[in-house]
Amino acid sequence: MTLKIRLARFGRKFQPMYNIVVAKQKSGRNKLPIEVLGTYNPTPMPLTSEERLNGVKPYKHIELDFDRSKYWLGVGAEVSDRVGFLFKRAGLLPEQWPKPSKLTQHIQKEEVAEPKVVFEEQKELVRPRD
Repeated sequence: MTLKIRLARFGRKFQPMYNIVVAKQKSGRNKLPIEVLGTYNPTPMPLTSEERLNGVKPYKHIELDFDRSKYWLGVGAEVSDRVGFLFKRAGLLPEQWPKPSKLTQHIQKEEVAEPKVVFEEQKELVRPRD
């Protein structure tokens, strides 16, 4: 029996909410899960006028039971792409998990090298008269 940590949708039409659940891999998305680990609201929370003036960015609300999530990861439950992304943001999974070649949302960060200083000779911009 392969277990998977994934999202199960609930909520209204055009207002999705997701439960982060542990379920059998072959069961349907909204079937009864083994355990609910938390919730995820993908719509950003509205900001007050004071927060907007202070430059606060909107955030998405995530609730997660860290102890149970660590338990299921330790037992060997597989993680879906989106839940893996959320777990990485929460610090439950390392940044390079599983491998960069298998990640669907991995953004390659360019390494910034020190700028090279190049001195050029000054060019004469005026043509001499004959």
